[in-house]
Amino acid sequence: MNSEVAQRIAEEVAAKGKVPGLSFAVAGPGGVLYAGAVGYADLAERRESTVDDQYPWFSMTKIATATAAVRLHADGKLDLDTPIGTYLPGYRPSAKTGHPTTRQLLTHTAGLANPLPIRWVRPEGDREDPALLDRIVRKHGSPRRAVGGRAAYSNIGYLLAGKVIEAVTGESVQDHVHRSVLEPLGMKNTGYEFQASGPRSIGYVRLNPAAVPVLRWALPSGIVGNRVAGHTALRPFLVSGPAYGGLVGTVTDAALLAAAQSAGPSDDHPLLPYEQVEAMRTISAPGKPFDHGIGWFRPPAAADRTPAYVEHYGTGCGFWNAMRIYPHRRLAMVAMTNTTFRWDFDNLFSRLEQLR
Repeated sequence: MNSEVAQRIAEEVAAKGKVPGLSFAVAGPGGVLYAGAVGYADLAERRESTVDDQYPWFSMTKIATATAAVRLHADGKLDLDTPIGTYLPGYRPSAKTGHPTTRQLLTHTAGLANPLPIRWVRPEGDREDPALLDRIVRKHGSPRRAVGGRAAYSNIGYLLAGKVIEAVTGESVQDHVHRSVLEPLGMKNTGYEFQASGPRSIGYVRLNPAAVPVLRWALPSGIVGNRVAGHTALRPFLVSGPAYGGLVGTVTDAALLAAAQSAGPSDDHPLLPYEQVEAMRTISAPGKPFDHGIGWFRPPAAADRTPAYVEHYGTGCGFWNAMRIYPHRRLAMVAMTNTTFRWDFDNLFSRLEQLR
């Protein structure tokens, strides 16, 4: 890959999207092929972005959680097609809509609601409230629509999938994902907390100063920081929902995970048998706004794109990330940014794919 051209493409896309800083990586089954960064990780200090900056993954975490669940299925420890009440005796299904399976949780076909998770975060130094997720699941964990119907994205499904993983393994979902996914792939710079020794990207919200009080009201106390260069900075925070969005780490680590999912039948498969890799990235559940596989999704309008791809986003206040794999090209791409607003990641990924 021509590194100079890749950098120019990233600079152009970041500038057009008014993105403060962007870190990106391209990888294949053999590892990272190229990684680069443009812009600033810290506008106040004018510190340039690097490939070593830590970003909250938000919902890109779902790929790691789904991988862990599918690996348990492949090992015969979890049946993805058994009602989750088998593993969670206290679970309350809906008598009208049906009892979801873990596969339906992972493909967003469990009929669950998707409440806005804006307050499911906490300042980095605060301890997690162990009762928070229990309250969320009690309130939103029963299906609202017919189980097994059209896919509709839901963070609640992955909170429940995390509880199933914990029930099956006797470990926290954090410990299990570390042991079964992160460690085998050599993802040393990713976990569920920031690594004190590593640099981190500062999240930014670009909005009118008059709207800053609303932002302070919407987010937990201690997260909203100072104004800088037309942006409002966010102090480091963590997601209180490890299974749906709790990972924090580098773009190169994320690319290793995506690359493991882009591998072909003759490649080494460190996590899953090839048949399970193929099953995860196969789009089998039509829905809105996405058609879903296990973890991966794709906008319906992109179904006939060539080369074919599946992807996942990781977005939240201060950050907008995207991960894409081109299975037939055995190629994976990840980009992480410190902006709250959607930017043209499709332009970036499409042009990088053409460089390969």
